[in-house]
Amino acid sequence: MALIDVKDLGVLFQTSDGPVHAVNGITFTLDRGQTLGIVGESGSGKSQSVLAMMGLLARNGRASGQALYAGEDLLAMKPAALNRIRGNRVAMVFQDPMTSLNPYLTVERQMTEVLQFHKAMDRTAARKRAVELLEAVKIPGAARRIDMYPHEFSGGMRQRVMIAMALLCEPEVLIADEPTTALDVTVQAQILDLLRQLQRDFGTAIVLITHDLGVVAGLCDQVMVLYGGRVMEQGGAQDIFDRPTHPYTRGLLGAVPRMDRDETSLTAIPGAPPNMARLPQGCPFSPRCVMAQPRCCQELPALQPSAASGAMRACLRTPQDVALAMDTPEDAARA
Repeated sequence: MALIDVKDLGVLFQTSDGPVHAVNGITFTLDRGQTLGIVGESGSGKSQSVLAMMGLLARNGRASGQALYAGEDLLAMKPAALNRIRGNRVAMVFQDPMTSLNPYLTVERQMTEVLQFHKAMDRTAARKRAVELLEAVKIPGAARRIDMYPHEFSGGMRQRVMIAMALLCEPEVLIADEPTTALDVTVQAQILDLLRQLQRDFGTAIVLITHDLGVVAGLCDQVMVLYGGRVMEQGGAQDIFDRPTHPYTRGLLGAVPRMDRDETSLTAIPGAPPNMARLPQGCPFSPRCVMAQPRCCQELPALQPSAASGAMRACLRTPQDVALAMDTPEDAARA
């Protein structure tokens, strides 16, 4: 049995402009020690999908489907039962540590209360454990700095504090929402190395939400590409990066600088992300897709296996058509 088994996950928000379907039918499984990367533009449904799993949607949001953790449905749990799992067996690193950490409490108080609640530790034992975790995430002078407030740490150090807090109870699943956003490249590399090391040490399953395809390539076993709240392509990281078969995936990869090609070959995806309250009738990517045909605007493609790559894809065009239209002759032949 998979550690995480998400089936047909949906998220609906009731707004003044009408219902907004932020997430539509996401399905995936994750085993111990594996990493799933969820990628896509802003507004594609990445964060809302994991917030739904954690029971952290806004008041006007409602989740549907199933999100099974060790066979138990997180979406159907009572708040008290969910609280025993959330932050304990399933933990989350939020996108902005400055707004996620309480500015009025020291790091020590914020960390020790997690252990006092979930592990029933006394304050002294909880402090010792908190210092150990801060040292594990390479915070210098952890025994002294634990008594500092969040604003006294740099952005990279605050992110390390958030990771340490998430790992206090040695969770089986770690959800990291844009853990390297707004950090310089040196700190980004340090945070990613830290996640790899912690995964090796604890065997933690990681769900990584990011815009950075380079991060996904270096850390993830599986990749899910979202657009307009729907899965465009999903499969093993090597399949997605070596043999992408969806125009949107290829568009994302084409906009990433690479050392093996001239920077002038970068290509932006035309247009803007869709209005989630007024999604197109057919494929949500059809208004921006350079390969769209009339039926793409009318017919919603199903997520189906691709013989070309082994990944799942939601596109009415064949992988060969996409390769011929968007790639070099060598890539087309390989597809």
